[in-house]
Amino acid sequence: MTSADSLRAFRRDGRIVVVGASLAGLRAAECLRDEGFTGSLTMIGDELGEPYDRPPLSKQVLTGWVPADGTRLPRLRDVDAEWLLGVPASGLDLAGNRVRLADGREVPFDRVLIATGVRARPWSVESEAALDGVFVVRTREHAEGLRRALAAGPSRVLVIGAGFTGSEIASVCRERDIPVTVAELAPYPLVGALGALVGEVAADLQRAHGVDLRCGVRVTRLEGDAQGRLRRAHFDDGSTVDADVAVVALGGIRNTEWLQGSGLAAGVWGIACDTGCRAMDLNGTITDDVFVAGDVARCPNPVYEYRLISLEHWANAVEQAEVAAHNMVHGQADRWPHLSVPLFWSIQFGVNIKSVGVPTFADEVAVTQGSVSDHRFVAAYGYRGRVTAAVSFNNAKWLDHYRRLIETAAPFPPPCPTPDQPVDMKPVPVDFPGPTLLAQGATVVVTGHDPGERRVTAAYQHHR
Repeated sequence: MTSADSLRAFRRDGRIVVVGASLAGLRAAECLRDEGFTGSLTMIGDELGEPYDRPPLSKQVLTGWVPADGTRLPRLRDVDAEWLLGVPASGLDLAGNRVRLADGREVPFDRVLIATGVRARPWSVESEAALDGVFVVRTREHAEGLRRALAAGPSRVLVIGAGFTGSEIASVCRERDIPVTVAELAPYPLVGALGALVGEVAADLQRAHGVDLRCGVRVTRLEGDAQGRLRRAHFDDGSTVDADVAVVALGGIRNTEWLQGSGLAAGVWGIACDTGCRAMDLNGTITDDVFVAGDVARCPNPVYEYRLISLEHWANAVEQAEVAAHNMVHGQADRWPHLSVPLFWSIQFGVNIKSVGVPTFADEVAVTQGSVSDHRFVAAYGYRGRVTAAVSFNNAKWLDHYRRLIETAAPFPPPCPTPDQPVDMKPVPVDFPGPTLLAQGATVVVTGHDPGERRVTAAYQHHR
């Protein structure tokens, strides 16, 4: 039997297991059927119920605009799958091609897609995390519980962590006229993702909307009353704040623990894979039958010197799912690479914040359009003299322009493309730890929009 015959037989009668029944898992299943796979398809998920969308949980659900049970992901087509929901995967046997479940069952496969995503990082002290009034936001149940707590009219909400989720929750509280304190260990909100220049703008935005923003402090203890209800938080500077609701927004934990002992290169940053979404083993060898997609994937990006990058972005999960599904049912010559430039958005305090590229891969940043004081601007990020990212506040229509600059390794700082050039476009340090500097060399250009046509071509780096 030729390799083409084997591939046709696999598409007709093969067994594919998808571990993770959320956005990436569902989109991959739909794409597998679209690609002509008619074999056995099994979906494994640790939550009960239909796959649902997560971005609305910290936005529309908390405001009451969308009910928690109204976030179900639309079905693009019937996937004709066996759904094993409410039980997590507990192990992966690569020698026997089996996924082990927590209830003792084993599910055989010919190829498997891992899309287990991330979970919310809980408060570190278990007894304090269990207090009535302490929340995280990752699932529908989390969002619905917090929505009810906000609707009850708390005297004050404490948000621990001023990343995107924490800032969005603070915005919802102020929209509902609820007093809110935000505690952040870093000097500004969003500084870990966007740097000090934009972080300072985010801090001004929060304070202008009445947020009690406390940066450079750590919450040391959550105090409850005799009935087990949250009453007070203590900080490392000796201060306290009374609050009856606290939201722990300290980021996520990638769901990779179940892969210990599997032989895959899996850890706290995710599962290493190639641009074709094929998983890597501990020796750095690419596997043939294990694929990865979504928040848990750690994929090299040619635009960023082939660094392994983990992204918790909605669009990235969808695109990786499509690439992984295609490659699972095609031969080497027809496989697609995942080469898209990341895109992310957030709405907080009436401002649409959107980014393209990877802002943390930068050593300088410059405001290239608009006005920072008006909260309507674009900031471009550069690394060693080339554009690597851009962030917009209420000015997202120009991000396609900056995406092209990123893909073509345009010189940094770029010229302003519109008449609203800032008075001072001088670049400043981004003020977060930059990537380890590698040897200078060529960068790349990602060409085309059809995944089947994407290729990489060399483009020499610009020097000042």
